[in-house]
Amino acid sequence: MSNNVIAQHRVATHDEWRKARLELLAQEKALTRKSDELARLRQELPWVRIDKPYRFQIESGGATLADLFRGNSQLLVYHFMFGPDYTGGCLSCSSIADGFNGFAVHLAHHDVTLCAVSRAPIEKLVEYRRRMGWMFPWASSFDSDFNLDFQVGITPEQQQSGTVEYNFAPKDTKASLEAGKEGWARDIASSSGTDWPTYTREQPGVSAFVLNEGVVYHTYSAYARGLDALWGMYQWLDRAPLGRNEEDPGLWFKRHDEY
Repeated sequence: MSNNVIAQHRVATHDEWRKARLELLAQEKALTRKSDELARLRQELPWVRIDKPYRFQIESGGATLADLFRGNSQLLVYHFMFGPDYTGGCLSCSSIADGFNGFAVHLAHHDVTLCAVSRAPIEKLVEYRRRMGWMFPWASSFDSDFNLDFQVGITPEQQQSGTVEYNFAPKDTKASLEAGKEGWARDIASSSGTDWPTYTREQPGVSAFVLNEGVVYHTYSAYARGLDALWGMYQWLDRAPLGRNEEDPGLWFKRHDEY
């Protein structure tokens, strides 16, 4: 944010600030109550049985979707954008994943496993995880329909067709490809060692599953802005005086080892 914006910001007395803060607090409390209600509604969603035999690669070899639960009854999958042709994980996904180490252990003690899943070969994922200093489990869905079925993977043919489904609605892939002509788009794709069309064949998301009597059920998925609440950096910046540093859509943040 520019110094001019800082200079123009309203300055008040403590009493004036307190009055404005109390007005905002009422709205924050309403949002908290609404968030509690949404959490309850998420848990009340019906479950969908998964019979498709998805196969993954983990460090110890092949795995089923049930194996990813690692002994717990609940599984949260972060659909991490890291395609087979990427040389590094997506910047945004990498920023979100920076928070996983701290709370994954807490989730595990509440019968929940947190696992990232990407289409890149397992060797690439393990190497990148080591570089980032992460410890959470990561599985490769390479040669699986998992990403396609959960709206986080697009084939070249689908991309050229003009429309795919993402976030439970049609997404215009032609418009996305046009955006690739912009410099910021090329920079973002280049940061993962690829071009824009290849980069955007991966999409971010989170999906929840439950394992009950040997059967896996899909319970919830969220995409796009639905992931904002999982992005720890955003939650802190939203409470900082100048907010998010998003003056342009380019590379306004980096991987934590690139600053």
